[in-house]
Amino acid sequence: MGTVDFPLRAVELNLLVSLLSLKMMKTKNFFLTAAVVIIGLMTLLACQEQKQQEAGYIVQVSLGGWQSPDYTAEQIIGRIDTVSQMIPVQKVIIGWSENKEIYRKVGEYLHARNIRMLLWLPVFAETEEVCENSPSVDLWGQVPASYDQAAGEGFRFNCPSDPQNAANVVAIYDQWFSDCGFDGVFLDRIRTQSFVGGLGGVMGCGCPTCVERFAAEGVDIQVVKSAYEAQGDAFFSVNGYTPADGFSFENPIAAAYFKAKGHVVSTSVAAIADSLRSRGLEVGMDLYAPFMAPFVGQDYAILADHADFIKPMLYRQTFAPAGMGYEYDLLRKTLPAAQGYPDLKMDTDFLHSQLKAMEPYACGKYPGIEINYREDIVPTSPEYVSESLKAVLSHGFDGAVLSWNIMEAPLSHMESLKKP
Repeated sequence: MGTVDFPLRAVELNLLVSLLSLKMMKTKNFFLTAAVVIIGLMTLLACQEQKQQEAGYIVQVSLGGWQSPDYTAEQIIGRIDTVSQMIPVQKVIIGWSENKEIYRKVGEYLHARNIRMLLWLPVFAETEEVCENSPSVDLWGQVPASYDQAAGEGFRFNCPSDPQNAANVVAIYDQWFSDCGFDGVFLDRIRTQSFVGGLGGVMGCGCPTCVERFAAEGVDIQVVKSAYEAQGDAFFSVNGYTPADGFSFENPIAAAYFKAKGHVVSTSVAAIADSLRSRGLEVGMDLYAPFMAPFVGQDYAILADHADFIKPMLYRQTFAPAGMGYEYDLLRKTLPAAQGYPDLKMDTDFLHSQLKAMEPYACGKYPGIEINYREDIVPTSPEYVSESLKAVLSHGFDGAVLSWNIMEAPLSHMESLKKP
């Protein structure tokens, strides 16, 4: 999918024109050359504006878990119909109830309007409710703490290296959903636990299979454990942070560990994605924001090579797992003696920095922003939605994902979609 890799703003355009004009004043054909350059730059800006106007949207419909869906097909269709009159909806991510009939009804409506339907499928969490999976453990062999604030959302994670866990995910699709008319699959929970599970959440998985895989990456888990036990929080200290390179660990053992963790987790996800893509399915991936992704084992470079599109969760108003500020605050609270972590404000400048960090990857890019509302967990507003969409679209990506449940989006929020 083509993207504009260098979005020009009006200020930048004026600056370029001024600089080029100064240089061209020395040439004999100043006026002709200046006109050509200005027209060219105006065309680039116009292309960028057209790209923003043509951006497509993906909406998510959360059915509330494996059991009976929280909504009827008619309710879902009604909401999507309302939204699609405001913005161009390209895809709908829906799941993950076992109720096949709801997908068939919704799919018939979507396909009649050339909208693709993707199954929302959890990978390394929540599948233990419907099949036998081995849990992820920390480096000391303990299962990290769970998080269950939202009803029906358990966050016990399963081992990313157990081949049976991976096989179970593909089998769930084949046995339950392959005859429902899905055009693709959206892979969620493709990570380890985060700081939501405390230190053990990010220091894992430490099962024998994962220990072997770390060794193949050149990392001795016993050395990692010893280094942490000797240093405590200081093991996580960083020299600094840049949006392009992320956090730079002072301890090379910590740096090697998190790099290897990204390889271990992400190559497992890649294998699952490849298996599903071999069935002719489009594959999207739910990712942590770039600055936090290494802590949960998400290597963007690996994952983007095996995805049709990625959806980084750039949630600035979410006070639950994946919320950018929420996760970063947990990191700092979990590791109070770790040095070098700057104060990061979850403002639009920081949002732009995370969007910029996405640019190098060649797959489709649909950043996710919250549009739903829950007073204590995701207290969004129409102004917030509009502000976030404007930032996302300014980078010329393929579009945006309206997260994480369009069924909980207030009408006032949806009205703001008309003028992002």
